[in-house]
Amino acid sequence: MAFGTQDDTDEVMNEINMTPMVDIMLVLLIIFIITIPVMKDSVNIDLPRASSAAQNIQPDTLRLSVDASGSYFLNDTPVADDALPARLQAAAAQNPQPDLHIRGDKAVRYERVAQAMAAAQRAGLRKIGFITEPAP
Repeated sequence: MAFGTQDDTDEVMNEINMTPMVDIMLVLLIIFIITIPVMKDSVNIDLPRASSAAQNIQPDTLRLSVDASGSYFLNDTPVADDALPARLQAAAAQNPQPDLHIRGDKAVRYERVAQAMAAAQRAGLRKIGFITEPAP
C-alpha cells in the first residue's frame, strides 16, 4: 500500500441506489393486493331506508282572550268561568299539545289573566304565551 496512490474503491458514488425504493414499492404492491379483495368481498346487507327530513308537526293554537269586563273567550267563543278548566284539560290531552296564546285587554284586572294562567297550568298546558300589540 503506497501513500501517494489512489485506489479505485475510494471514488465518490454519484449514482442513486434504487434498491431501497424498489423494496418499498414491492411492499406497497403486496399490501394493496391483499387489502383490495377484502374490501370488495364484504357482506351485503340490505339496510332499511330512512328519510332525514325533519317532521314539522305544527301544534294547534288556542287563543284565550280576556275582554275589558273580565269575560273569557276561547278561540273567539265565550266560555264560562267554571267551564274554562275542563276545556283547557281537554286541550292539554291532545297530542301534540296545542300552544295557548293569552290576549288580555289593557283595561282588565291582572287578576283575571292570572286566574286563566293558573287554570292552564293546572290543566297541564306547557306552552303558554302572551299576545300584545306593538308600540306605535
